[in-house]
Amino acid sequence: MNWLLIACGGAIGACLRYGAGLVVTQPLSLFPWTTWSVNLLGCFLAGVFFALTQCYSILLNETRLFFMVGVLGGFTTFSSFGLETFQLIRQGQLPIALAYTASSVIVGVVCLAMGFYLFQFILNTK
Repeated sequence: MNWLLIACGGAIGACLRYGAGLVVTQPLSLFPWTTWSVNLLGCFLAGVFFALTQCYSILLNETRLFFMVGVLGGFTTFSSFGLETFQLIRQGQLPIALAYTASSVIVGVVCLAMGFYLFQFILNTK
């Protein structure tokens, strides 16, 4: 059953990822804005969901598998991140590759923390 939950969540996440690629337009630059945006949003949503799991112990393991492993796993694109970084390096665009890598990791962790603390604050004020 867990495999089915993850597969269904992953299918939803992959479709959302594809839709995000249609919405976030790629301006005329070498920086991979679409993947960057999706990864940061995915980190933020992971923070929100993590906050939920901390406040509500009734959330089932199956819910975590469906959303965190399935939906967010299909939505975030760190495999694309790795490929795009590698391609930038191969094209001799080392400064852009470094900026992309550093900002994705650092801002991603900041977005995750923001999602966590914002949602935790909202839950605690009710």
